[in-house]
Amino acid sequence: MRRPRTSGVFSGMLLILFGLLLLLHNYGHLSLRNIFGHWWPLIFIFWGATKLYERTLAQRRGRTSGWITPGEIFLVLGLLTVVGLVVAWEEGKKVLGDEFGVELGDWGEPYSFPIDLPSQTIPANAHITVRGGRGNIVVRSSDEPALRLSGEKSIRTLSEGDANNRAPSIGIGVSGSGDAYEIRPTGFDLGDSRVSMNMDVVVPKKATITVRTERGDITVSDMLTDVSVATRKGDVEVNDTTGNVSVDTNSGDVKVSDTKGDVKIAGHGGNIEAVNATGGLVVDGEFYGSIRADKITKGVRFISQHTDLTLTQLGGHLEKTSGNLEITDAPGNLAARTKNASVSLENVTGKIVLDNTNGSVEVRFSTPPKEDITINNVRASVTLLLPSGSNFEIQADCHSCDINSDFSGGSLKQSKTEKGDSHLEGKYGAGRGPKITLKSSYDSIEIRKTT
Repeated sequence: MRRPRTSGVFSGMLLILFGLLLLLHNYGHLSLRNIFGHWWPLIFIFWGATKLYERTLAQRRGRTSGWITPGEIFLVLGLLTVVGLVVAWEEGKKVLGDEFGVELGDWGEPYSFPIDLPSQTIPANAHITVRGGRGNIVVRSSDEPALRLSGEKSIRTLSEGDANNRAPSIGIGVSGSGDAYEIRPTGFDLGDSRVSMNMDVVVPKKATITVRTERGDITVSDMLTDVSVATRKGDVEVNDTTGNVSVDTNSGDVKVSDTKGDVKIAGHGGNIEAVNATGGLVVDGEFYGSIRADKITKGVRFISQHTDLTLTQLGGHLEKTSGNLEITDAPGNLAARTKNASVSLENVTGKIVLDNTNGSVEVRFSTPPKEDITINNVRASVTLLLPSGSNFEIQADCHSCDINSDFSGGSLKQSKTEKGDSHLEGKYGAGRGPKITLKSSYDSIEIRKTT
């Protein structure tokens, strides 16, 4: 019997495919981690298809063909090992870069050189885009229709002589077409971690600003039109603006204050602080720090994995952390779905619709409520504190738990089943009041009078 043979189609095609993927990865056109993280089963589909083709071809030529050879198995395992090592190397560079600001392979000491470009006249309402790689960017306004640039470039090399030789070719370039201008570092690849550029940009007050950078803090202040900011790693601060503010971040804190437009913050990051906005605030993403908002005229919209909140007006304070949500002095309506957080509401005088899971809920009023209140809490307690002079209609249900109320009389009726389910229903007070609906499970409902 002749030994089964393979045509080598699979081995050759696999080497070509992996070679192309590695080439594209090196030039930054794709990520091997993302490709193999989602599409690795295609290897077996491709393997099976080529083996079927080899078998069909062998039968036509009257020879035998094996399905899978040990050499092919070792080839696949070897190529996957190479991919794993490449991904591990890239992730190691990223982790060290995030932690220390230096990637693997970036040896030497940093040497700094000042940058100061001559002022140039531009339209007062110009559209200006600032692009950076590494380094901090500060954008300030001026009453003059002029663009001024200064800053500092830092070059990491093995010797000061090497830095001096490379420094003259690295600078800041300005290109313009009509009223659109782009500012960006020149003389090196923006992905080069050995070079960082701190930029101080002064622009006309009415200019529209867009700032994009990979790593570094961004500060924009005192602008009369829209501001758009994006950074992969770094803190963002925007203050004293009249137009809308848009922030896209992947890591870092965000602070926006004293703005007359709408504010939108998206992505991932740490702490968020928004203060004194006559527009609205939208937070869309996963932020592991605290989210604080004060005096947001058109309210707050917050969307994350565990929270979906809409508050139409905030005159006081809102703070969201990993385990708590606090809202104080909000005359607007509140609609929220939260999970794994304790909720505390004080003087939220609009309509309240709250669905919460795995966290206690406390709602307090210093004056009698006028709008309907609906609270559905799962596996945690509900506490409602009302002034003694309140008028309301209530329906409360507690599954396997008790309802304790300081309010009695009128048409209020309370009952409890043999299984331990409690129910309270009826009206309290002589006047017309809101409808209160409370539901809880496996913990108590407390309805108390405030002093």
